[in-house]
Amino acid sequence: MDQRIAEHAEVLVDWSARVEEGDDVVVRVDEGAHDLAVAVAEKLGERGANYLATYVSDEVESAFVRSHDGDFDPNPDFELSMLENADVVLSLRAKRNTAAKGAVPGENRAAYKKSRTEIKARTMDTDWVSTMHPTRAHAQNAGMGYGEYKDFVYDAILRDWESLADEMANMKDLIDEGSEVRLVKEETDLTMSIEERTAVNSAASVAYDSHNLPSGEVFTAPEATEGEVYFDVPMTHDGARIRDVHLTFEEGEVVDWSAEVGERALEDILTTDEGAKRLGELGIGMNRGIDRFTDSILFDEKMGDTVHLAVGRAYSSCLPEGQQGNQSAVHVDMITDMSEDSRMEIDGEVVQRDGTFRWEEGFEE
Repeated sequence: MDQRIAEHAEVLVDWSARVEEGDDVVVRVDEGAHDLAVAVAEKLGERGANYLATYVSDEVESAFVRSHDGDFDPNPDFELSMLENADVVLSLRAKRNTAAKGAVPGENRAAYKKSRTEIKARTMDTDWVSTMHPTRAHAQNAGMGYGEYKDFVYDAILRDWESLADEMANMKDLIDEGSEVRLVKEETDLTMSIEERTAVNSAASVAYDSHNLPSGEVFTAPEATEGEVYFDVPMTHDGARIRDVHLTFEEGEVVDWSAEVGERALEDILTTDEGAKRLGELGIGMNRGIDRFTDSILFDEKMGDTVHLAVGRAYSSCLPEGQQGNQSAVHVDMITDMSEDSRMEIDGEVVQRDGTFRWEEGFEE
């Protein structure tokens, strides 16, 4: 077994999830994640944790959702009971076919997601962490050989996370103290309020309120969005390819949208429910270990020259205590490349130009 798999499992269990003796841990094992699951189980045993593995497969789920009449039992008690007794949920993502959900009708996908809102919320009440084990399917999506792709994945995951957290604190401070963010580039001029919002320093650990490995972003929950934005980084969502997305916002809501590829899939997302047309997240990628786009949101949104915006659900960790942010059954990230002819401003001050942050060498006012 590749030694990096054991290192990945150790980072996941110790740094990311902070598993302790006696913790009840649910491990969601994707169909291609067997080797990582073995390594994770070994680490959990060494820590004296309790473990339950569940099998996850887009192909299996798609068969169920596609054949169902669409009237799904909301939040089944048997699954809620499992999550209510879990301290930690680890999701080991590793697809064999990244397009397996493509044949599922959009209305069925939307109904299924709505039926699982409480399950989603209960999962997020645990110390949950999602990570990815490299597979040939993901390598093919990324346009890379399998060996090259494994190197890419582990370069992104096996980082000095403590040092990166210290660097990302610069951006967190700027957002915490700011009132408005503006993004400007070709076909984009967008403003959003971050007044009284808190930013999350997403350093791949629940200790930082961060739940993805790899991570390397600073994010918050904006509101009062105005203007237009162009997302030029392609993505695959539920098996559907989406590319060259334009969104126009008025009074915080998407009022016009288009996509060069996948416009029907984009429409399915935005019409899922009332909250799907509002932003739930502004995220700023800061992981320089990710140096190319690979059609995986887990990696692409963390890349240092990018900003991503998510329509749908907002994370409560970014909101004042007692305040409820945007609610939706979806949370879908879309990415814009900020590496050229672009700038990000906070309260009129440029904090990133052409992908370079103001504290980095080469930054120009």
